[in-house]
Amino acid sequence: MATLSQWVAGARPRTLPTSLVPVVVGTGVAVGADHAVWWRALLAAVVALVLQIGVNYSNDYCDGIRGTDEKRVGPLRLVGSKVAPPKQVLAAALGAFTVAGVAGLVLAAVTTWWLVLIGAFAILAAWYYTGGKTPYGYRALGEISVFVFFGLVAVVGTAYVQVEGLPWEAWVAAVPIGLLACGLLVANNLRDIPTDRVSGKRTLAVVVGDRWTRIMYAVCTALPFMIVLGLAAPHPWVLIALLAAPLSVPPTQKVLNGAVGPALIPVLGETGRLQIAYGVLLAIGLAI
Repeated sequence: MATLSQWVAGARPRTLPTSLVPVVVGTGVAVGADHAVWWRALLAAVVALVLQIGVNYSNDYCDGIRGTDEKRVGPLRLVGSKVAPPKQVLAAALGAFTVAGVAGLVLAAVTTWWLVLIGAFAILAAWYYTGGKTPYGYRALGEISVFVFFGLVAVVGTAYVQVEGLPWEAWVAAVPIGLLACGLLVANNLRDIPTDRVSGKRTLAVVVGDRWTRIMYAVCTALPFMIVLGLAAPHPWVLIALLAAPLSVPPTQKVLNGAVGPALIPVLGETGRLQIAYGVLLAIGLAI
């Protein structure tokens, strides 16, 4: 039996800002439009957070039973390290997906039932990232999925359930948030290139190679600040997001200077902090 601390570690806490930051930004758009509905924002946060936890447990289960997690350098994997039976990890993943689905149904009931379809796609995307016979996470499509669901869908969806419309600010703000979410995945996959190659896991990092993966990471952390400059014409207060720029320097330096293996683990935490700071500041700027 895994301990509580091991279950928490298996939920990969450093990745959880990826789910909450888009909700904060989408709510910032709603506040700026004077249509914030706080209980809906809170419910959207529950959907996003629990869905992310479900993704992490399902990845743990699917990678673990395939044997691709047996020689990982990164954080604890429950199945791969054999501290929890696969069935328990699968049950945790399905439980998280169920909670997210119920919360999503409440939001759909008060807005539009089209959200049920979007939620179903999100859960399917979460499972088939590493699940099924041909997981798309093993086919270099992970970054596209992260950008769509942790950028576009999460930000625009959060704004929609409050505004009950699709403001253009939500679409623009979703792009940098999606890029920073991709940055987390790129850093993770950069670290795992050697073991993923051996196990046959063809992530985008494996396909394009070490050098281009490092460049990809730098692009993911730099472009958000350029987008803010463009958004500043109609919304000058969003420039306060530039205050987060110094946080992008340490992880980007590590990546571009050739850090490998365990030396890349801190990059995940630093990228998460960058995403939190950028997202909160951008949300404040949009709200004002």
